[in-house]
Formats: sequence, structure tokens, C-alpha cells
Amino acid sequence: MKKSIFVFLFISFFSFSCSDDPNSHNLLNTGDKIPAFSFTTLDGTIANIKDFEGKTIFLNFFSTWCSPCLKGLPVIQKQIKEGITDENLVILAFGRGHNAEDLIKWNKEKGFTFPICPDENQTVYEIFFSKYIPRNIVIGKDGRVILQECGYSEEGFERIIEAIKKDLEN
Repeated sequence: MKKSIFVFLFISFFSFSCSDDPNSHNLLNTGDKIPAFSFTTLDGTIANIKDFEGKTIFLNFFSTWCSPCLKGLPVIQKQIKEGITDENLVILAFGRGHNAEDLIKWNKEKGFTFPICPDENQTVYEIFFSKYIPRNIVIGKDGRVILQECGYSEEGFERIIEAIKKDLEN
């Protein structure tokens, strides 16, 4: 009897938690202009997103402990960083909740060559989202949101790559 109750509660909790639409936690909608914001890179450079006006921007938000994030980051490296070699593409990955020191050590093991930025207090993340990782967002050359994806899936990355290529062509 106790086992049946546990199974029922587990299934009920899992069903409830999965019914939450990740898109309801997007703070910007498709077509919205992104606000200006500054961030620091791993080498300590302070940059502003406005520095990349007129370029297609791909943002990724991850955590080093997140298994779906760890599945997506190699795809970003191989299919986006190495696969789309257009100088008008900017890739920025933000380590949500991580400081520079931890990310430097972590990336020495991983070897990603796209820019990784600490977002220790989640200030950049909270411009775009209120919940869940990994998160990916494509921003067009006009500074407007083209696409937002939550989680990791091959289909999601196909949509991301298609959106990036389409914006670069225009």
C-alpha cells in the first residue's frame, strides 16, 4: 500500500512539474528588442551587448552541473562555433550562478573555444528568463529576439542553427 501511494505521488509530482510551460518564463517575446546590458568575459573584459549591433547573436545560459547543458555545449562548439564561420555571428555562453575563477578551471577541462562569461548573480539571465536552464536565444542583426529554446534537443538545435543561418543571409 505504501509503495502504491509513493508511486502515485511520484507520478503526480512529475506530471505537475513537467506541465509548467518553459516559454511562460521567457521575459522577452519573439520580435522584442533586447535591452542594453553589460557583462564581463572570462579574461576580465567588460563588454556591452550593443557592441555587437548589426550582428547575429547567439546566447546560451548554462550551469556546469546541468546534464542537459553539458549535452548542448559540445553541439554549440561543433555545429555553431566550428560549423558557422561567419564573422557576423557572435556566440556568448553565460555560466548562470558561476564566477570567473570556477569557469576558467572548468573550461580548461572542457576546451570550449567560444566566449564563456560568468553570470554569478544571474543578472544577464534575468533579463531574458525567470526559470530553467539550459536556455538559448537567437538575436537578429536588428537587435530583436528571433528564437528562444529551453532545454536540450537535437530538434531545438536544428531550429537554432536554421534561425542563425537565415538571419546571417539577410
